[in-house]
Amino acid sequence: VKMLQRKPLVFFVLLCVLAIGVISRASWILNVYQDFFLPQNESVCACNKCLMEYDPWLSELMKESPEPFLSPTNNISEDTFNWWKRIQTDRRNFAFYNKTVDKVFQIFPTKVNFTRSSPDLCRTCAVVGNSGNLNGSHYGPLIDFHDIVIRINRGPTKGFERDVGNKTTYHVMYPRSFKNLDNTTHLVFFPFKIFDLLWLIRSFAQRYVCITKVIFLFGPVSWYQSWMEGRGHGRYPSTGFLALVLSLYLCDEVSVFGFGADKNGNWNHYYEQIRNTRLKTGQHAGRVEYQYIEKLHKQRKIHFFRGW
Repeated sequence: VKMLQRKPLVFFVLLCVLAIGVISRASWILNVYQDFFLPQNESVCACNKCLMEYDPWLSELMKESPEPFLSPTNNISEDTFNWWKRIQTDRRNFAFYNKTVDKVFQIFPTKVNFTRSSPDLCRTCAVVGNSGNLNGSHYGPLIDFHDIVIRINRGPTKGFERDVGNKTTYHVMYPRSFKNLDNTTHLVFFPFKIFDLLWLIRSFAQRYVCITKVIFLFGPVSWYQSWMEGRGHGRYPSTGFLALVLSLYLCDEVSVFGFGADKNGNWNHYYEQIRNTRLKTGQHAGRVEYQYIEKLHKQRKIHFFRGW
């Protein structure tokens, strides 16, 4: 009797096992079929996580921001120019500014050449600031592993390769921090003032500067108005922070190194000895910019390496 009672139960269990096996097999066949025969939803890029993917906040912010590259067909407005004048003593007007920009573009190439996002590409950027927190970091090989390495102002590599690497794709500068570059590096020139544009024209005419690669001109204040205006900190953005903004347009994955104070709270450069421990960030909103970088890191839009 017990045997007769067990038979329906055994049969039911076997039926369940068989059903699970059939379903699993069918699911596996369906997945294989989809992988090989059905079109896939294309990603923005080929990285594991693309900067602009599934992110309404950053996508809208970038969309609403002015185009960052200055060109004859993409110049700043007079309202932006008037905002821009607040960080300079030059009182020359908007018409003079436009004439100066025209002269710049008579000398230098105007086309911004960079690869756009593609499902077949993963463009990685390393933005390397000059903070003393890079000393002892051993970040050099990691930095050089990136497709594009962006360096800032006077930041050297010779003698510091272990911590900062030696690869440079773009070097971001303005006149006070200018240095000649090798023929493998593009200059990214940030004009903060009319004087900066005049300096570039004069220096090139007098062969004071050696320029061997295409120059990009970046309209920093337009972008700064869109992202940072109203925060009440600093008169204008730092070159390093604007380099980070540039990377958001150039790459699908962005890693940031060498920003903020060192482990002792000093805002110093990795290539200089500390002479003034009271030195802060001057006219820049250094702490606010640092907080913004942390926000991007926490939201997994960039990778922030804080140093040691």
